[in-house]
Order: sequence, then structure tokens, then C-alpha cells
Amino acid sequence: MKPEELLLKERLEKLKKIIALGINPYPSKFDKKDEIKNIVSEFSKLKKEEKSKKNVKTAGRIMSLREMGKASFFDIQDEKSKIQCFIKEDESKKNYELYHLLDIGDIIGIGGTPFRTKRGELSILVKEINILSKSLRPLPDKWHGIKDVEEKFRKRYLDLIMNPEIKEMFVKKSKFWQTIRNFMLEKGFLEIETPVLENTTGGAAAAPFKTHHNSLGIDVFLRISAGELWQKRLLVGGFEKIFEIGRIFRNEGIDTEHWQDYTQMEFYWAFSDYKDGMNIVQELYKKIAKEVLGTLKFKSHGFDIDLGKRWELYDYEDLIKKKTGINIYKADKKEIQRKLDQLNMEYDKKSDKWRLVDNLWKYCRKSLEGPGFLLNQPTEVSPLAKRSEKDKRKVEQFQVIIAGTEIGNGYSELNDPSDQEKRFSEQKKLKESGDIEAHEFDESFVEALRYGMPPACGFGVSERFFAYLMDKPARECTLFPLMKPE
Repeated sequence: MKPEELLLKERLEKLKKIIALGINPYPSKFDKKDEIKNIVSEFSKLKKEEKSKKNVKTAGRIMSLREMGKASFFDIQDEKSKIQCFIKEDESKKNYELYHLLDIGDIIGIGGTPFRTKRGELSILVKEINILSKSLRPLPDKWHGIKDVEEKFRKRYLDLIMNPEIKEMFVKKSKFWQTIRNFMLEKGFLEIETPVLENTTGGAAAAPFKTHHNSLGIDVFLRISAGELWQKRLLVGGFEKIFEIGRIFRNEGIDTEHWQDYTQMEFYWAFSDYKDGMNIVQELYKKIAKEVLGTLKFKSHGFDIDLGKRWELYDYEDLIKKKTGINIYKADKKEIQRKLDQLNMEYDKKSDKWRLVDNLWKYCRKSLEGPGFLLNQPTEVSPLAKRSEKDKRKVEQFQVIIAGTEIGNGYSELNDPSDQEKRFSEQKKLKESGDIEAHEFDESFVEALRYGMPPACGFGVSERFFAYLMDKPARECTLFPLMKPE
């Protein structure tokens, strides 16, 4: 019999004995009156061998067992903290009998008195013990944990049990989104919801997921933005400050920065432009870092970042020319391809010139520390942004640059229906030529613009920003990343 099968057999035998004692090993409820963290805080001033007169009642998972004859020490861990427990046979033979049927991994409830041991460790003298969930499989080895990355993602629950710092990271992720929500509400924005299933995808250059709607008998797409074209319809309808936090889906590759379904926030702000957007985004990002990390300074992907310093302004055309020697408005497609080959950059040979230019930009951004904003992008790579008054070849767009990547994108929204229709037509040609990331032609959106949309700024930020705050790949910052079946 394999070791794992033997352990399972032993635990099943203990389960039978617990049931034979008339004890339900999986009860419906336990009155957990005290969090372990609060116990540790309240009784932190107890001196060595001092015992409190107050009883506590808490619960947690057994993380270690240490028997010492007719007495034993064990540690229990709840969501936020861990504490040592001490049980003696002469205190209660019934409790001690149950204790000997417990294993590491079992979830138990205890009642007892806090005290400090001779060695000075705060502990609980157990007077009552309750089994709440019998664990039938052993936890990973304490010292080695889960080494296989694939197994860690498939069994994230074990990763959370064995690594409190991972659990803390996801607490921070919750704080990340709550900070964004609170910030937007405090600024007077209204939180709204827009459709996840769409007839036509829009709001980003990305490949969508396609599915079928049985009741309507039509194919639909999972959205690739947090409702950009829907939110702008709401601006047409009279809303002036709106935002959405929601899941979006992109049928693209997996790497350290990209994955298929993730959360994004987008806001739309009537009667403002990209400069107003840059100001509020700086304020938002500093607020997030302060709330999540407690500081504006952090290390990420090999860079030392300080959100408190002056944010740089990067010019799209000038930066590419400086770092590659290419003049993006004069160079032809073949010249850009030769440069990409020299730089060992991967690209689709079928791509049009401006998609290749954007590959040049992706090469250039890798060396930018930030924080800063990328400005003056060509109209061809941003079909939803308003043209610059100073140079009609460019748009009023700003992309947040931190640690060599884009972490947020916004612009003065295009509200000229004729210009929007023309740009959609150009994107349609790219789509027909095989560019799966080109924007769809959304006639209903153009129709909405013809009723009049106020000038506005729109902006979106995804959980990539959180991954960069944590200095981790995006996949590690996802509780349950999508994986192939075993």
C-alpha cells in the first residue's frame, strides 16, 4: 500500500472512532466568539507562567501536533493568525480521547484559558474541544510546501493554508479594488453595469471569445472592455460621471502580463479631456499604492518605482525614433520589419504598418522606469480617441507607464460621428484582411454619437497594476487561473 493510501486508511479509521463516540465530525455550526488575532492582542501582556481568569472560545485548522506523555501541544490557525494550544489528560479524559483521534489539517473548535508558558509563548489551556471537519488527506509537507507551480494553481486552497503571505496578498487585492471603488465614489462618479454578452465587441484591440445564445438563436461575444461603448452611450443619455468594475475576456496568449479573464475598471467623465484624466489618474494611483502597500515607493520587475516623484511625459514618435532610428511617419512597412528583425522582436508578417509600429513601441517601453504618461499616439493605433488639435495625425491619449509596461489607458473620447464612422471603416478593412484584434464596425454606436455625446475623458486600468505592485506575474495574483484539465 502506498504511503498516501495508508494515511488515508488511518484517517478513515479515526473518523469511524469519532462517530462511534457519538460525535458528528462535520457539524453545521460552531459559535466562534473570539478571533485568534484578538486573543493574541488582548492577552499579549501576560507574564511567564501567568494564567488569565478569562475563558476564550475560538476555532481553526490544526497545523502541528506535539505529544508529551499525558499532555500535548498543538497549533491552530484561522484566517488571520495562529496560536499554540495545550491539552492535559487530567483536565478532561473525554477531550483527551478525542484529541488522540485528531490529525494535522483537522478543523476544530476549542474553549479554554489563555496563559503564558515557561518559555514565554502565549497559549490556550484547552478545557473543551470540538471536531468541526475531519481532514481525510494530509496537508503538504510544512517545510517543502507545494513545489509544482501547476499543482499550486490547481489546489490554491492548499497554497493558502500553507502560505499565509499568499492569503495576505489576496486580502491586499480586495483592498486594491475597494480603494478604487471608494475613490471614484468620493469623486462623484456613479457605479453602473453594462452587458458582458455583446453582438459586436468594442472598446479595445483584442481577440474575443465567441459563444452561442440558445434563446435568441445568435452567436454573441464576451466583452473585451468594461463596457466602453455602452458607457459612452450613457454619456449620450445624460450621465456625466460613471464607472464600472467588472470582468472582461480576451482570447489571447498567456504570459507574465496577460491572461484570459480578469477585472478592469473604466470611467467616463463628461466635459473633461485627457489632461484632466492624467491629473485624476495620478491621484488615484498614489491613493492605491498608499492604501495597499503603505508607501509610494516599491520595487517591481527590476525597477525602483516612486509614484511620488514627478511623472515623466513620453512622446510616442520621438521615443521610437530615439531608440530605434525609425521615423514612424516616413518609414514604410518593409523598413519597420527589418528593424524588428534586428531587434529580435516577434511580429505577424501579415500585420499592417501601424500594428508593426506598435511592436516597435513595445520594444521601446521595456526600458522606461516611470512613472509617466505616453502621449501623442497615431490615430491608426487608437480608433476611439479624439484627434489632437495640434497634429491631426495623432490623438489625445495617455497611457500610464510603470516598470517598462503599460498600466492604464485613457484619452479624450472621440465624439465626432463622421470621424468615428471613418475610423471604424478602416478597422473593418483590417479585420477583413485577417487582423483579429481590429475593432468591429459598430453602427449602433455611431448612431448614438449622431444624437450628440459631450466631450469626455475615458480611462481604464486592470488588475495588471496590482500584479506590478506585488512584483509578481499576473497569473500568481489570480486566485484560480484557468488551466487545462488534468
